[in-house]
Amino acid sequence: MRLKIHKEGKKILLTLFAAMVLINVIAFQYVDSQVVFGLLLGVTSIAYVLISTFFRNPRRYAVQPKDTQVFSGVDGKVVVIEAVTEPEYFHAPMRQISVFMSPANVHVTRYPVSGVVEYSQYHPGKKRVAWSPKSSLENERTTVVIHNATLGRILYRQVAGAMARRIVNYATVGQHVGRGADSGFIKFGSRLDVFVPLDFKVCVSLGQKVRGGETVLAEIAEKAEERKEKESSPTF
Repeated sequence: MRLKIHKEGKKILLTLFAAMVLINVIAFQYVDSQVVFGLLLGVTSIAYVLISTFFRNPRRYAVQPKDTQVFSGVDGKVVVIEAVTEPEYFHAPMRQISVFMSPANVHVTRYPVSGVVEYSQYHPGKKRVAWSPKSSLENERTTVVIHNATLGRILYRQVAGAMARRIVNYATVGQHVGRGADSGFIKFGSRLDVFVPLDFKVCVSLGQKVRGGETVLAEIAEKAEERKEKESSPTF
């Protein structure tokens, strides 16, 4: 099956390919040992293939998605599920669900819900390891809030880690976005925080592996859904 490359990686991979070809052409001209040349060709080829996998962008399809569900925006492992006070936008208690991406994971980020982008903010920062509790507020990061007619406002935060070198965020205020569509890219790392209301039902557990655009992180609990329906119903 053909490897689909994300657009953020195409320029980088083209530059690396040109450099690899140049190095091997020079080596072919000046290295007398066929063994040494063969090793160099093998090492550079393997390195190129490995780097290419960082930028893969597989298609993802959720099975029977519901409007009441919040999906994972990235591939990785769930490392945080806790009630916290979200300090940037809500300034109120929320449920934080964080997914850590290893270098081997797909690094595409996807919109966890559909709706209208109400907030999108970039913050420069440090390069702490992504599993550090301080990374969510001190590392380079972007914060995005999407308003969904059923779910309300859902916040997600791209967080760069020690290996990440650049966060790419496509979300702009006023933009209508679709769940599962590309929302950005974190080059070589590393974590995504999602904040949902406390009364939502969490559908994952610590240590669970998830897939962006496919795994449900949380959903509206029945009582919360009934309350939202009453709040949205007209009164006479």
